[in-house]
Amino acid sequence: MSDVTVAVENPRPPVGGVMVDIRGVHKSFGPLEVLRGVDLQVRAGEVTVILGPSGSGKSTLLRTINHLEKVNRGWISIDGELIGYRRSGDKLYELREKEVLKQRTHIGFVFQNFNLFPHLTVLENLVEAPVSALRRPRGEAERTARRLLERVGLADKSDAYPRQLSGGQQQRVAIARALALEPKVLLFDEPTSALDPELVGEVLDVIKDLARTGTTMIVVTHEIGFAREVADTVVFMDGGVVVEQGPPEAVLDHPRHERTRAFLSKVL
Repeated sequence: MSDVTVAVENPRPPVGGVMVDIRGVHKSFGPLEVLRGVDLQVRAGEVTVILGPSGSGKSTLLRTINHLEKVNRGWISIDGELIGYRRSGDKLYELREKEVLKQRTHIGFVFQNFNLFPHLTVLENLVEAPVSALRRPRGEAERTARRLLERVGLADKSDAYPRQLSGGQQQRVAIARALALEPKVLLFDEPTSALDPELVGEVLDVIKDLARTGTTMIVVTHEIGFAREVADTVVFMDGGVVVEQGPPEAVLDHPRHERTRAFLSKVL
């Protein structure tokens, strides 16, 4: 067991229905404090879109949720389970890597740059984690994979390799791969930022479809139109803190904070 400890206050119990609970999260890289006490709750079945300027801490926050980045203070839980740590008294002790990897099977992550395995076919990309991490029978995993590829409009690409696909197709495969583990929450880190403009729509359409089916999602994006259409909650971050949050019509059309207004005036 790692001897890393993180101070943690006695938290209030989460409100019923909260799937992702982020409390007092701080994260520094050397002297640079990137997250400065973030509190955020995401209810089950809802879509939270995080907006903010570059360097505001959006992507770092997303990476702390599945423990790709370790927090310096505070804590995160998903469906009532602490992520990356176990509690003992007023301290949190880091879990072993094997335990963290098991937790990550419940947290789908879609990266900016797809992160597909280039040496595996599309189908193999989807099958690999359910078979190796969840010990699913290969036949069952392949049936699920084909069903997911059909869902994202790529049923005819199962035998293709990532290099044979467009960026938009690769990102749709990445979404299907995340879904193959049947995660409790899906995290998207600027899923359209690496795409040519004409390919953005096909990826956003898949995410919109997921939103309609009640998938719990946290999406870091610059796509304001998408946030307006799909989000249950819009969060604006700046300087490592949540400046403002609320329904899209409140945050995007009637922002209360000057920092939010200044940001939106540049992107709308």
